[in-house]
Amino acid sequence: MNAHSIRGALPAALACVLVGASFTANSVLGDYPYAGGQFLRYALACLLLLPLLGRGGTAPLRHLTGRRWGRLALLAAVGMVGFNLAVLAAERSAEPAVPGVFVGCAPVVVAVLVPLLAGRRPQRVVLYGALLVAFGAFTVQGWGRTDTAGLLFSVGALIGEVGFAVLAVPVLRPLGPKLLSCTVCGVAALESALVGAVLDGTDMLRVPDVTEATALLWQAAVVTVIGFVCWYIGMQRVGAERATLFSGLIPVAAACTAPLVGTGTYGAAQAVGSALVGAGVALGSGVFGVRSAAGVQDDAGDERRVVAHGDVTAAGQPHEAGPGDSVLGPDALAAQQQPVAGAPGDGHRDVRHVVRELHLQTRGEGLREPGSVAQGQRLRDDRIG
Repeated sequence: MNAHSIRGALPAALACVLVGASFTANSVLGDYPYAGGQFLRYALACLLLLPLLGRGGTAPLRHLTGRRWGRLALLAAVGMVGFNLAVLAAERSAEPAVPGVFVGCAPVVVAVLVPLLAGRRPQRVVLYGALLVAFGAFTVQGWGRTDTAGLLFSVGALIGEVGFAVLAVPVLRPLGPKLLSCTVCGVAALESALVGAVLDGTDMLRVPDVTEATALLWQAAVVTVIGFVCWYIGMQRVGAERATLFSGLIPVAAACTAPLVGTGTYGAAQAVGSALVGAGVALGSGVFGVRSAAGVQDDAGDERRVVAHGDVTAAGQPHEAGPGDSVLGPDALAAQQQPVAGAPGDGHRDVRHVVRELHLQTRGEGLREPGSVAQGQRLRDDRIG
């Protein structure tokens, strides 16, 4: 794993650890109106994120199409409000481990779904790592009592977890982690208010006691603001497939913090499961020396469709002709053709290479024919004239 991948893995891991540790905060909010609590959490998080955007930080929102606004609304409804509703409904007839096991399968689903949506084949190393993570999450949590309704709502929780990553992929590049987090929190607050008005009416909100207020503040300021921004930073740098591997740390963090508040124990099963999750994350993210390709991705900092080649699978050798491959030899130039000098190297030895699409021309550039005036010179003459 190179330095760029590590800078993406660390924030993704931190985000998932914060979510896992927040389960203790959820345990003290059982008597608070659900929709009202979600409204307070996401509304406060949105307000806390606004100063972090800086002057003009919301400008990209003006360029979003209606389709992308619909995707943001779906992301908030499925990955945030819907996910929390599904978990709450599942725990009414199933033990918490049941939805936890289903959510632990999210890395496997994302490892298959994201490449297929991008028109490429799933990567074996990421898929194998995701399977290890899912099995480790199951070992940490075990299986519990449930019924049909509990299973169905647990599947809904899995869909919400997958949607939180997959639905964000097309809007992460134009918005960036901070603006995306702020926007979906604002949308989720509105959606929570609508759900609360329908389900609870005027009982949607009440003044929380000191313990509930502390838990809501923790969820808003730490889990949502820090966790969401870190999650999308990690996803932006290493891709949705590899970032979702770290969701296996959620049950591990929950199991480690449960003994601190007397809601669980950490035994041999939790230790073995934690080791499996760690091995799966290491394998899928490339810690064992096998780099998993995230494919060709749009560079998040460029507006001109620059293509950035990230980590790619390499065997340590340059591209060479294999069996059955024909090697192109020199081709004689026609009499009217002139040889073209090779492109200079960039000289910075960076593993990431930026390739500009040839059909896009930048300002002041153009093909110059013998005896003609350069495009940049023509533009300057036009300005003078």
